[in-house]
Amino acid sequence: MSETEQARVELLHLLFPDGYPSEWNYDGDIQNYLTKLGTYKLEELAKEPDRLKEEASSIREQIQELAVTNYKTFIETADCSRELFKQFNVIESKLDHLIEDIPLFEEECKKFAEESSSINHLRKLTSLTLTKSVQLLEILELPQLMNSFINDGLYEDALELAAYVRKLYNKHPDIPIFKSIVDDVDKAWLLMLHQLLTQLRQDLSLPKCLQIVGHLRRMQVFTEPELRLKFLQTRDCWLQKCLKAIPRDDVGHHLTKTIEVTRVNLFNIVTQYRAIFNDDEHGPLASLKMQNVNQNVIFFSWIKDKISEFLASLEEDIKNVSSIETILDQCMYFGLSFSKVGCDFRLLMVPIFTARVAENFTCAVSEALKNFNTNIERFTLINKNHPSIPWKTKSEDPLQPPDSLLEFYPLAEYLNNVLTALNKLRLCAPIAIVDEVVNTLQNSLLFISKSLLVLYNQEQQAFTANSKDAFTRLCMSFSDDLVPYLQKCVHVIFPPSQIAGKLGVSVQCLQQEGISFLNKNAIVDPIRHLLPARIEPNISEAYLESAGARNDNIEGVDQIEDEQAEVGKS
Repeated sequence: MSETEQARVELLHLLFPDGYPSEWNYDGDIQNYLTKLGTYKLEELAKEPDRLKEEASSIREQIQELAVTNYKTFIETADCSRELFKQFNVIESKLDHLIEDIPLFEEECKKFAEESSSINHLRKLTSLTLTKSVQLLEILELPQLMNSFINDGLYEDALELAAYVRKLYNKHPDIPIFKSIVDDVDKAWLLMLHQLLTQLRQDLSLPKCLQIVGHLRRMQVFTEPELRLKFLQTRDCWLQKCLKAIPRDDVGHHLTKTIEVTRVNLFNIVTQYRAIFNDDEHGPLASLKMQNVNQNVIFFSWIKDKISEFLASLEEDIKNVSSIETILDQCMYFGLSFSKVGCDFRLLMVPIFTARVAENFTCAVSEALKNFNTNIERFTLINKNHPSIPWKTKSEDPLQPPDSLLEFYPLAEYLNNVLTALNKLRLCAPIAIVDEVVNTLQNSLLFISKSLLVLYNQEQQAFTANSKDAFTRLCMSFSDDLVPYLQKCVHVIFPPSQIAGKLGVSVQCLQQEGISFLNKNAIVDPIRHLLPARIEPNISEAYLESAGARNDNIEGVDQIEDEQAEVGKS
């Protein structure tokens, strides 16, 4: 505080010993008045109280006059002041509330500022998105474009598009939209895989197969062994579909079509497989060979299953087929054609055909024997006259059926039926069944021999001289004509020289072992005592060689059918 101000404060204390308001210390009017008092003289100071009283009285009068004159104004002012006071009180209370709410307001303002900043950021992003909307739309439409490529069969474009999408995702794995696009593309990827596998189940050319497998390789869904297996599985579906489409009404037609369809389609599949999956040492799969992966196991295991299925179908259908030689030709051609791919399976079909041929012949002979048994029961020698033809007639043709059989229709019909079976056998006569053929004929002839003995035992009491002579001719015709004639027929179909050449033995060895030879002694043994005594000629080696040579002149065999027709007329 300055000395002047200190002097003024002391002066105020002297003038107002009882105290004064503290704001006078800073009131400018008070300070000016005190300064002015300091300039008065003593006389002026003495007059100053009276002057002040007069001035105060004048001021009061003026105030009163002013109040009287402007009392309305004062009243209004008082009302206004009172209203202002109330309003100020209200304002003060609201200010108190405002002060309390200011921290909350500050917090809300901060929140708003934060939200507005994020909104501003989103707005900037939205603006940027709007400017890049064309490029973004192209990216978002990638799954739809992928589906369009697949539906239109543009698999090459679909593969390139899928690679591009995965490349984008690898560059930006943190962007969710790319992850969503990759998921949608993967779903379309599976759809394309399903369509490609479905196409492999249809009739396809080699270029189309190469194209489809190329797409599957690029998809990298299967390993190389899995791809091979999947290719064979899908092509097998096509093969099975073709086989199921063959009608089963006619067994012969079904078997013929099965052979043709299996041969054509299976060969196409093998050709496609060999062309697509190259196993050369310098091929694309050389790395698999270095890893000791035998890819051929897959192929040959599959082809083995297909051949096994075909053989099972052949064995089932051939039971009801009459023309076996036609089926045999087709099957042998089928097996021979597969020798080009190292799958010659003709030897696997041989047991099926030999068993079928042998069974057919056995059934035919059994039927002939059954007819003979029926005929011999009705046949009688009582009062049977000697025929006008001799009981044994020599013929220039060695394959001419004996005329003596015309006298005895049970033997003639039996020979007719056996010749029919032999003619069918001649069309397809595997050497492997020669023993079974000979044994079948041997057993049937032995049965006839025993039947003749039974006939003799039943009717000998009623035999007249003519009947006994007729029975003797019957037994001689059986032993001297029927049995040797059937032996000739067997040797025409199975020449001993040919069998001996196959076995690497002599014809005499065949005769000793009974291969292709009927045991006439065993056949005739039941009725030997009923035959007239005679010296049995031995079959010379010259006859055996001539029997083998007769096979070269097959026209003689064709005459069997003509001769059996004559025998049947009786």
